[in-house]
Amino acid sequence: MLLEAATTHVPKGHKVGLVGRNGTGKSTLFKLIAGELHADAGSLNVRPGARIGMVAQEAPGGPDSLVDTVLAADQERTALLAESVTATDPHRIAEVHTRLADIDAHGAPARAARILSGLGFDEDAQQRPCSDYSGGWRMRVALAAVLFAEPDLLLLDEPTNHLDLEATLWLEGYLASWQGTVLVISHDRALLNTAVDEILHLEERKLTRYAGNYDFFEKTRRERLSQQAKHRSKQLAEQRRIQAFVDRFRAKATKARQAQSRLKMLEKMEPIATVIEDKTIAFTFPDPSPLSPPLVALNDVAVGYGEAPAVLKGLDLRIDMDDRIALLGANGNGKSTMMKLLAGRLKPQAGKAVKSTKLEVGYFAQHQAEELPASETPYEYMQALMEDVIEAKVRAHLGRFGFEQLKADTPIQNLSGGEKARLLFANMSRTAPHIMLLDEPTNHLDVDAREALVEALNTYDGAVVLVSHDPHLVELVCDRLWLVDDGACKVFDGDLEDYKRLLIETRRTRRDASQAARGRESGEKSDKKADRKARADARAATSHLRKAVQKAEKQVNQLTLDKVKIEKKLTDPGIYSGPSETLTRLQIELGQVEKKLKNAEHAWLEAESALEDANK
Repeated sequence: MLLEAATTHVPKGHKVGLVGRNGTGKSTLFKLIAGELHADAGSLNVRPGARIGMVAQEAPGGPDSLVDTVLAADQERTALLAESVTATDPHRIAEVHTRLADIDAHGAPARAARILSGLGFDEDAQQRPCSDYSGGWRMRVALAAVLFAEPDLLLLDEPTNHLDLEATLWLEGYLASWQGTVLVISHDRALLNTAVDEILHLEERKLTRYAGNYDFFEKTRRERLSQQAKHRSKQLAEQRRIQAFVDRFRAKATKARQAQSRLKMLEKMEPIATVIEDKTIAFTFPDPSPLSPPLVALNDVAVGYGEAPAVLKGLDLRIDMDDRIALLGANGNGKSTMMKLLAGRLKPQAGKAVKSTKLEVGYFAQHQAEELPASETPYEYMQALMEDVIEAKVRAHLGRFGFEQLKADTPIQNLSGGEKARLLFANMSRTAPHIMLLDEPTNHLDVDAREALVEALNTYDGAVVLVSHDPHLVELVCDRLWLVDDGACKVFDGDLEDYKRLLIETRRTRRDASQAARGRESGEKSDKKADRKARADARAATSHLRKAVQKAEKQVNQLTLDKVKIEKKLTDPGIYSGPSETLTRLQIELGQVEKKLKNAEHAWLEAESALEDANK
């Protein structure tokens, strides 16, 4: 049984995060809502006529371009455009064109292009056929299609799994400003803190609704469980006291009536449920033997594939034992190439890579889960890799990653995605590596397992190089950022917030360059007078968009100042010895300002994109 007497209500326009341990039934609930499954008991009601949008399980393919595939997701627009060509009745033609205007059909291509751009497809990529892309990239197109269709109820199941960090940051902001109803399954804490305003928790086959984002849910639930445990302890103490009275005085005629009365009290007591916390998975990485620095040094290295031109050039970087590095950059820029170079799977085409002769490297790549032997057990799999190690030590190593006797002897094909990921961690770390290279390690881990990974990485003594779409993981684990972009990998001087602002500035620079190029082209084709008139018309037509950009930028600057002021107050030691209400108020204000700042940055990015599209 996955759901039993589960009851909840999602009002129109609310944005809800559905959370719970892997395997509790979250995806099953989505299938119930979508009508793919039917409940054994109870009722599930969706507002009549409401359009439900889910990302298609099969990635789109075929010869259609990405932008045409996304445009086709709006079935009403597609049907009306087709009818506008074939209709002959004047009244119907008028109705069709009125409706096309109402749904802004002519602005749809620009909106589709904006969504695809946010998910990592530039103008050229949007015109290429879907069949040119791998499954992961086509799943992005499927996500773009459902966002473009703007359903009344949007159901998203782990939407960030196929995204890089840049696209994840864009999606957070896009969902935060979404006007419809959203129900999203995610283990991405940053997404659940930014994009939703309620949390629906599926636990012990029941649904419990909490107002606020994920951090607030976690705090509230912890307090509720604590209170529940206290009330149960008090109830048990009261039951023991009453039972002792009954046992003592039941045989006495003078006390018999009172004893019977207390027995009835015991019977009427509603038992308070025992607080049963699911066992949280914890794992540890074995510490490596110390090595003299640097572990790796790259001197003017170029790297690529075979005889093809180098993907990355001029690499001058080093890694030491205490480094915690995150690689930033859009998919396709060369992050995986960089990881393969560090793992020794690619050799430099030029330059010099110096590594310690005793260096052990652990490499985690998500696709490795597909290569695990399905019929073997985790113990059999690890025993084959650790042939000279006795059984007790193999099982002890598996135990570090949550594989106790029963799980260690379960066929791999029966393991969940999160358990397979933990088995890959066990494989990666069996040699106690000095460097761990982690390429999207959290895709199949739930929130608790992600927190366990954060703790394990922070207590590990070796170096970590991480590629992840999870900003929470990057912020808690990494203290150095390397940016892979434009054929190079260089140290990024700043944090993730600085990187978000860089993305906004880059978008603006590209728009200005595009405008300048179009201006030069226009000047070649028209005389100066006509060119001035065209520019004047363009300015008039886009004045409201430029005002929106200026307003959004002004709001970002003001909120940034507000955040700095509050943070300055919180650095005053006196605030912590004063009234607790003042500290609480400042912390709440800081949280509110940070959320407003994220939304304002997204509004700025959207305004820039809209202006860029209008100037095409």
